[in-house]
Amino acid sequence: MSGDIPASDNPAAGAKVAAAAEAGGGAEAGGGAEAGAGAKAAAGAKAAAGAEAGGGGGQRGRPRSPEADRAILAATVDLLASRGLAAMSIEEIAARAGVGKATIYRRWPSKGLLALDAFVTSFRERQPLPDTGTLRGDLIATLTAWVRAVTRTSMGPMLTGLIAEAQHDPSLRAAWRERVLEPLRSQNRIMLDRAITRGEIPATVDREVVLDLFFGAAQHRLLLGHLPLTDEFIREVVDVILDGIVARLAAPARRCTRPDKPAGIDFRSSVSRSGN
Repeated sequence: MSGDIPASDNPAAGAKVAAAAEAGGGAEAGGGAEAGAGAKAAAGAKAAAGAEAGGGGGQRGRPRSPEADRAILAATVDLLASRGLAAMSIEEIAARAGVGKATIYRRWPSKGLLALDAFVTSFRERQPLPDTGTLRGDLIATLTAWVRAVTRTSMGPMLTGLIAEAQHDPSLRAAWRERVLEPLRSQNRIMLDRAITRGEIPATVDREVVLDLFFGAAQHRLLLGHLPLTDEFIREVVDVILDGIVARLAAPARRCTRPDKPAGIDFRSSVSRSGN
């Protein structure tokens, strides 16, 4: 993992160094632009980065260039897909994006955090919130979209690489929870809340446990690779979860041991098993 570039105590000197780095980054990229999203945006990003770093006679506080951001993120996705997080470097990203390393480090203090943002940008658009009319249909649609993303695109290797990196990078681990885990769980709590409103499941269901079981099974197979992530697996995971909710609430003995759960209610017929 590339180390951070220490910030200069002299802002004016820092701006000069950044400007020089931008010029060097442009020279790096000039002869080696490759096909891909990062290379397509390189020319605009180089110009924007140069203006951001050096233009204006030492002015500070210029807004970030959207063109440079897009080029950096696209180049990072390309390299994550082709080389993986451990093998790629900030130098390669800068060259492919047509910017200098200083431009990248001003935005992302580490390679892991840059990779995380690049992953999130691509991954979130593949995770829509379904509304099929039943909890079973919503859960199947959601897990299917997740499985398709990690098995049919480069998102799978990116995801496993980031999870591995986060185990020994506390800042990346915290950012993972904030930018990936919690937004995804918040989105999927909506499905459970709608099911509660429809009367499919009771409001006393522990939504956090349901979500842990829901994604935990799929992540287990992705990380260990011992069994495939199939459509049959997706349906089985969803049905096991829903059957567990029904059985837990319908069994008198279990109700007696959990005074926080409502007694005398049978939700077996409430959990819809329609949907594909």
